[in-house]
Order: sequence, then C-alpha cells, then structure tokens
Amino acid sequence: MKVIDFLEKANSTLFSYEIIPPYRGGSIDKVFNLVEQLLPFEPPFIDLTSRSAEVYYEEDDEGEMVKHIRRKRPGTIGISAAIKNKFNIETVPHILCRGFTQQETEDALIELNYLGIDNVLIVRGDELRNDPPSSPGRTRNKYASDLVNQVKNMNSGVYLEALIESFPTNFCIGVGGYPEKHFEAVDMNSDLKLLKAKVDAGADYIVTQMFYDNKLYFKFVNDCRMAGINIPIIPGIKILSTEAHLKALPKYFYIDIPDALSSQVIGNSKQEIHKIGLEWTMNQVQELIEAKVPCVHFYIMSSAKSVIDVVSKFK
Repeated sequence: MKVIDFLEKANSTLFSYEIIPPYRGGSIDKVFNLVEQLLPFEPPFIDLTSRSAEVYYEEDDEGEMVKHIRRKRPGTIGISAAIKNKFNIETVPHILCRGFTQQETEDALIELNYLGIDNVLIVRGDELRNDPPSSPGRTRNKYASDLVNQVKNMNSGVYLEALIESFPTNFCIGVGGYPEKHFEAVDMNSDLKLLKAKVDAGADYIVTQMFYDNKLYFKFVNDCRMAGINIPIIPGIKILSTEAHLKALPKYFYIDIPDALSSQVIGNSKQEIHKIGLEWTMNQVQELIEAKVPCVHFYIMSSAKSVIDVVSKFK
C-alpha cells in the first residue's frame, strides 16, 4: 500500500517511524527488535535510511551526535524487504542521488519493484559523498528533482534504455522539506523553488526535517501552499533527550533549539532532561494532532523507548 493511500484513508493523525540500518557486520536482529517494539502502535509505514559509504551520524551513550567516516552499512533494499516480509509493514527505503549512477539507481528500483516495495523517499545524499567520474554511457542525477523525474519516468514505463517486456513501476515518491531551509539554500524563497521543482517532477508527499517549534512547521506549510505546493507535508520529530543535543542537533542538522527548551535543559540531570524532552515532544504532537496534520514522523536513532513513551499517550 502506498504512503499517499494511508494518508488519504486515515481518519486521524498517523504515526510513522524512521530507523537506521545495523552496523556493517552486525545483525539485523537489532532492527527487528526495534520494529517489534513499534508493532503495538500499528505503524502504517517505516522508513529505512540509506547511508553513504563515506559518512553517517549516530548517537553515543551521552546522546552526542557523532560523525563517522567508514564503509557503508548493509543494503537498504534487503533490509526493507526483510521488514516488510517479516512484519507485513510497508517500508520506505531512502534512495540517494550521490554516489550512484542513474543506471545503478534504475537497477535498485527494479529490484525494489520485484520485491513488492511501492514506496521510496528521494534524497540528494550527504555532502561528503563524492561521485567518482562517470564512465562512458553512465550518467548521474545531480539533484533530488532529477532522481524524482527518473522514478516518475519508470512509473510511466520509460527506462534509460529499451527493455524487453518491461512494465511500468508503481512507486509512491516522498521527498524532504526544510522548515528552517536547507543549509545550502541562499534563502527560504530559493529553497521553496527547489522543493517546488521536486513536486513538479512528480513527488507525492513531503517529510520535513526535525524541528522543535511548531510555528516553523505551520509557516512552512503555509509558504508551501502559497508557492503552489499542495501535496501532504508530514512533520518530522526527534525527541531531545540529553544536554548534548543542544549543540549536536544544530551542528549536524542545521536547526535551531528554542530558548524556552534549552533553558530548561541546561544544567539539569539526565533524568530531568529526559522528562523535559518527553513533555516538550508531547506538547508538540498534541498541537500537531489538533491541527489535523496527516501524520507525525518520528526519527529513531538507536532506541524506540522515548518514542514509545510519547506515542502511547496518544494511542
């Protein structure tokens, strides 16, 4: 089932989740355990991120975001299929522009189609993922809008070259949006134009970067509507759980932490900060539900406990 179908058929705000692949050489059991913890809350779909070979982020025991430069984690495609087949939950693998040719991307999308995965989220990829020079006959997607266009072409049965007995794919296409603008954008207007290009290319819905002030999300939605972007916009939420997040999240994700939140967190104990973060998120979620957002999307790094604490209050 497509993400857009879940959104259209829902009678109330949905809750979806985003998880990361296991370590290279690790076990998929950790991912399965996370999914099993979420099952009681009937997730309509679960996103699985795709990390480049050069860089990814994770939290240490103190909640500090740490940048690692290592070889890539296990394949997003295989894990997405494993989750869907084991738990009968729709998965949304993230598909990157950087580091892959159009031909490699087409092969990956064909494989996803074989596996019955109907949803993808298109992202450009980390800035440190440098593309090697293309060999003759190999081309690359420079922007996310280019990749959206490639997927949309495949949905129309148009492949990079003529294929024998080929059929159209049927992907639902998600893209990212930035209530506080993408860090590379000159200003919000230029960022909205780039987002509009992704929508015009064929995106079906938008998931936002995390934010801690709902006013930013509401303004972003309004600005999108004014710019002619009328597809669903899902707010992305990450629970602040340690004092280290006050520096790490703005540093790595280019967002602001409201003074009203940071002033409560600074100097407090781990237990108190955990409570503060949960209460702040619950208030955010409550306001978003009252505003009838289609879905709230939770970013999960390594543990689902805090997210479950929040979602259980609304389920």
